[in-house]
Amino acid sequence: MRILLVASAFNSLTQRVFAELGDRGYTVAAAVVDGEEAVRAAVRRHPADLVIAPMLRTAVPRDVWSRHTCLVVHPGPPGDRGPSSLDRALHDGERQWGVTVLQAEEEMDAGAVWADTGFAVPGDVAKSDLYRGELADAAVRAVLLAVERYASSGWTPRPQDGLPVRTRPYLRQEERRIDWRTRTTASVVRALRAADSQPGVRDELLGGEWFLHGGHPEDRLRGTPGTVLATRAGAICRATADGAVWIPELRRCRTETDPPGIKLPATLALGERLPPVPETPPPLEPPPGSRTWSDIRYTESGAVGFLRFRFPGGAMSTAHCRRLLTAYRHACRRPTSVLVLGGERDFFSNGIHLNVIEAAADPAAESWANINAMDDLVEAVLTTTDRLVVAAVAGNAAAGGAMLALAADEVWCRDGAILNPHYRLMGLYGSEYWTYTLPRRVGAQQAAALTEQAAPVSAARALTLGLVDRLVAAPPGEFGTATARMATELVRHTDVPARIAAKKAARDRDEQTRPLASYRAEELRRMHATFFAPDAPYHALRSAFVRKRPAPGADERLDTLSELRSHPRPVRRAAEQSL
Repeated sequence: MRILLVASAFNSLTQRVFAELGDRGYTVAAAVVDGEEAVRAAVRRHPADLVIAPMLRTAVPRDVWSRHTCLVVHPGPPGDRGPSSLDRALHDGERQWGVTVLQAEEEMDAGAVWADTGFAVPGDVAKSDLYRGELADAAVRAVLLAVERYASSGWTPRPQDGLPVRTRPYLRQEERRIDWRTRTTASVVRALRAADSQPGVRDELLGGEWFLHGGHPEDRLRGTPGTVLATRAGAICRATADGAVWIPELRRCRTETDPPGIKLPATLALGERLPPVPETPPPLEPPPGSRTWSDIRYTESGAVGFLRFRFPGGAMSTAHCRRLLTAYRHACRRPTSVLVLGGERDFFSNGIHLNVIEAAADPAAESWANINAMDDLVEAVLTTTDRLVVAAVAGNAAAGGAMLALAADEVWCRDGAILNPHYRLMGLYGSEYWTYTLPRRVGAQQAAALTEQAAPVSAARALTLGLVDRLVAAPPGEFGTATARMATELVRHTDVPARIAAKKAARDRDEQTRPLASYRAEELRRMHATFFAPDAPYHALRSAFVRKRPAPGADERLDTLSELRSHPRPVRRAAEQSL
């Protein structure tokens, strides 16, 4: 069956639906559309039996939905309608939510229901994390069920007549606005998380207008509500009526004289506006019960160390890489035999921080510093020969972030993650020792295909290819517990000293064959040539990405992906999972 995906962006959910449908043998095409005419053009360009909109901000035109079955993924339960469903669910403190796959018709979100799935809303997650986690899991289940029902030709979708209908308008900044004098820390955090990662909460701060992105409670610092109390690893701490919150990122608002800014670490965005407040280092090992924010944490359980990290959007700046490397070296000095590297949920890593690079006075120089810092981190993982290192991939990983995972001895990946082990969409050759680690895992031919085709890879297909070693069939909120249990079992049921000895011997043999430094030098030679060439496509592609503009050649690349999926091979679903 031929399926066309139309979406406002080839975002995480669209990529996952694309990959999951292709894994099951469907012929899948994808088109990014902006406006009704673009939807019409996509349907003409990609003849399909079924049209699915995983994330569409424009209406499906009548002349399309009246001729083709068009299914829309709505991020709310049946009867919920409106453009801010997920935002309002978090803003209002909903504990249960859902996803509905409905048929497009004249009234938005009012079509007959093909499938719906509910999920619990954790109390401490931000919107983007929830979207990529619990909501994406539910959406994929609902889409697959809807496609199965459509293919059967015997299913009649359920009209929404008789359902309790709740139509809610767009959640405007007037409703999101924070009164720092009266709002508690809990309510401020809820407002910030309901706006993450877009649109943010508009606010006045230090003489400027900003969108605030991200929010984490602080349990010790106090001050006059609204004032900046401290900084930490690029974030600012701001006082509330009863405490304080950490805000990792800011985005400058558009003014009459200045264009809109890009999302940046808060201290970098504020620059000289920032008052002389103390820098409080993030605690690597917070005391039990502490609620303060730290983006890198280390814990131990018996012979297993856990180095947990979580950076906004999965992007790792030069500073992020250097701090994580320092923490990694600390972890390697501890008396453990297994080290688990990765966050407990959401992104693993997406590689270098393109927004920080774009904002730099010299983007080429910052690109160079960032890629070298990433390489230093990956090299440290590759040359760890006194313990086993496990990459715990809780969520999506791309480019250098995917290659960071491949540097580990084992990769344990949540079954809902999407991997993009390539750099081509940003016009880069890539580094992070990928020319050593990727062929080592999948072979030279498959490594070339993955990096040249630049297609999203589902966790199930990654297991088949050898990119990952184990799938973790766990909900997003249980991945950390699951991998901790797996690590304990690894120590208990494996001859770890023998594996460490074999690992060291293999590394010594590989070094004799070709030194790691040789791989790095060749990769960086190509990267340097791109970074410092003013006319290299990388610069325009980077700018388009961070400023949310269409990337040059994006339509052609999606057409190529669609061609690759025109003769799909079903992926065997792994029966043995980790739970």
